[in-house]
Amino acid sequence: MAKPKLTNNDENLTPNLDVREPILKYDFPGIKIGIAQYREGPTGCTIFHFDKTETKENPGAKFYADVRGGAPGVRYHEIGWANAICFAGGSLLGLEACDGVAAELLKMNNYSTEWFEIPVVPGAIIFDFGYRNNSVYPDKELGRSAFRSAREGVFPMGQQGAGSLATVGKGFDYLIGEVAGQGAAFKTIGDTKILACTVVNAMGAIKDRSGKIVRGNLVKNAHIELLDQLKQREFEKSGNKKNLPKNTTLTIIITNQKFEPKSLEQIAKQVHSSMSRAIDPFHTLDDGDVLFMVTTEEIENNQFGPMAFGIIASDLVWDAILNSYET
Repeated sequence: MAKPKLTNNDENLTPNLDVREPILKYDFPGIKIGIAQYREGPTGCTIFHFDKTETKENPGAKFYADVRGGAPGVRYHEIGWANAICFAGGSLLGLEACDGVAAELLKMNNYSTEWFEIPVVPGAIIFDFGYRNNSVYPDKELGRSAFRSAREGVFPMGQQGAGSLATVGKGFDYLIGEVAGQGAAFKTIGDTKILACTVVNAMGAIKDRSGKIVRGNLVKNAHIELLDQLKQREFEKSGNKKNLPKNTTLTIIITNQKFEPKSLEQIAKQVHSSMSRAIDPFHTLDDGDVLFMVTTEEIENNQFGPMAFGIIASDLVWDAILNSYET
């Protein structure tokens, strides 16, 4: 008789809140980031709390979510404002972590149920079951723990939080992938702050700025182009395809600069499209990619418009992608 899978229900799971190197330090007051993991998975979640925006006049940060690929898992992405955003592993089950974040926000607000004080926590998930033999997922308790651990100024990178078991460059037979994780980059331009964070769990491989594969598509200790694999028809020799490691890349860009809704939308689309330079292929039928473009609306910068912002943010996200894996 086969040994039953480890699950959330029959194991006393303990959230792990350890933050280790590598980390990115950033200077963005009011933006708190927290992680929590179940090492038994491994799987985890990463939360972004927009602490400075929570007033009755301005109940949350404004955002636009660009959703692409054939298999996204996302919630509340149409609302356009949020108190926090949660990224998690565990496929659709991992969206439960968002409820833990919302529960902690409700507690922080003295359980107020006034119309604009009910917490709004959009979220998105990656499929991280493919390389593990259990059904452990980020649940409400893990979301609560990530929120309680959140702090300003530090983003944990690599195999931490939602990136605990992210993988990239799996190829046609899903047997040539490498472990990736979550990465981030930060930049200031005058008074404008830009924080870019991403969880890279893509079917495609990661490429550097020269176009060279640096993570994924690994065959006999060499990174290969999928086009070459396709020409050789190697994918016809695929092995066991049970519970394939599906794919999703989750990205968030947070700025303090105010943008109109249409500008937020176009920046999100511009940056999301640019990511195909760093992840190849991107937005495939087996990917479910989501990008949140968020503004806390603290400053106006008429010298730095949406198009220029999109160019800078696109370059910054490429840095975040290259920071997502540990060497």
